[in-house]
Amino acid sequence: MRREHFTLDVSNIDWVDTGEESRKPSVAIDFTGPATMLRERLTGPDGEILEAGETDASLRLQGSIGDDTTGVVSVTNRITGDFVLELNEDAEDVLKFIRAARGYGERSSDDGRYEVTISLDGEEFVTYDKRTFLVYDDEGNLLRQHSLIPSGVEL
Repeated sequence: MRREHFTLDVSNIDWVDTGEESRKPSVAIDFTGPATMLRERLTGPDGEILEAGETDASLRLQGSIGDDTTGVVSVTNRITGDFVLELNEDAEDVLKFIRAARGYGERSSDDGRYEVTISLDGEEFVTYDKRTFLVYDDEGNLLRQHSLIPSGVEL
């Protein structure tokens, strides 16, 4: 699977800058490559689609925060550690998304802080409500202050 086979669209994040009423941020990831491989990566050993708690979302920066840098957004299988998917994105856009998810969580009783929908050639395959989004610097160190980590979660 190639990174250019993925497109990422976000919604419900502009309220962070405008002060409007908070809305649950969502991200839609569409895959236009060979669907069989992504389906396999999103399926557990029991043949069932991975649940939200069996996946992790993260951003690995490719430069310093504050510099106009990009990062690699990835979804991994929490059980095996295998990459499910990864794609390049502007780091500031992803960090804004994380700020919106954090703000939404502070204002809502909803268990999920943000929603991820993964589609195969425009057809929805799976949707997750997520609470965690980890951010790493370009050397692989966790940046807790930029990550979305619910209280009570130890890493």
